[in-house]
Amino acid sequence: MFSRLILTTMKKTLIAVLIIGFTTAGYAHEEGQWLLKAGLTNVDPKSSNHEVVDADAGAALNLNATYFFTDSLALDVLAAIPFEHDVVLKDGTKVGDTKQLPPTVSLNYFFNNGGRFRPYIGAGVNYTTFFSEGTTGPLAGSDLDLDDSWGLSVQIGADWAINDRWFVNFDVRKMDIDSDAQLDGADLGTVEIDPLVYGISFGYQL
Repeated sequence: MFSRLILTTMKKTLIAVLIIGFTTAGYAHEEGQWLLKAGLTNVDPKSSNHEVVDADAGAALNLNATYFFTDSLALDVLAAIPFEHDVVLKDGTKVGDTKQLPPTVSLNYFFNNGGRFRPYIGAGVNYTTFFSEGTTGPLAGSDLDLDDSWGLSVQIGADWAINDRWFVNFDVRKMDIDSDAQLDGADLGTVEIDPLVYGISFGYQL
């Protein structure tokens, strides 16, 4: 329910950005500038990410910092509070849960310098650490372990200026997250989570 509400809010905000964003000039990033953002992120794993189990979507608050090397090229760092995901069988039965943190560093290129609406693309590296794995239902009492993951991340997004300091950000990332799973020490193979990550934030230019 929470994830569905976040996605609905993101869609409405994106529509407003596309309608209004290109009509007003006067918004620019500059070399040496910092952007700070906070908002909501939804991590939506791909379907059929394992032959036995699947990881469900999870949402959490995000924190984000961006530093501009030039007026168009910037380094972006994504952080968040822990995401929580249910682990379910193919028939929908919940058998466990886990928490994860996916800090991600990206190099982004911004377009439309001087415009109120600044779309960008980027690519970088994601590190995901899993913790607080638990089991329930048919697997109650078993020991579930998910290994940490390194992978690539690509993104597309946009900043839309509210005024000369505050802005709204919307972005979508595709992350390569693969975790080796064990149950009571037995190898379960690789869980190919590979999520789409949707984010909506309010930001401030320093």
